[in-house]
Amino acid sequence: MKPMSMRRFRAIVAHVMETLPERWHKYLGNVVVDVEEEPSREFLLDAGLTKEEIDAGESVYGYFAPLDLTSAWGGDVVDVRDMPHRIFIFKRPLEEDFPTRRQLVIEIRKTVIHELAHHFGFTDRDLEPFDDDPDPFGDDSP
Repeated sequence: MKPMSMRRFRAIVAHVMETLPERWHKYLGNVVVDVEEEPSREFLLDAGLTKEEIDAGESVYGYFAPLDLTSAWGGDVVDVRDMPHRIFIFKRPLEEDFPTRRQLVIEIRKTVIHELAHHFGFTDRDLEPFDDDPDPFGDDSP
């Protein structure tokens, strides 16, 4: 399959966000979704991959980056509910692993929802059944 344009890829991610259940929207006002070509080596190291995994070609499709308050906050009480959390979605790793248009669109959707689930407090272990299902939506979307 020919690589998708970044513009088209971003449009799919935006569509996923727009079509989430209405009841979720009030909880997403502080979530920023960034779409990038691929994660840098430094990003992957910060995300917990080892040098060996990165050298072997391991990557991530997405990443939830919650607000990280540095020690400069010094124990002050801070209300972080409205402070931004970031979700990264990476185009190239998804395209490389999902060669058909249908698979790719399903996996983009799964990745966005997987990362949003982290925003809601779900762990990777919680999400294993969802991640292992090749089409958890069963709605013939793309």
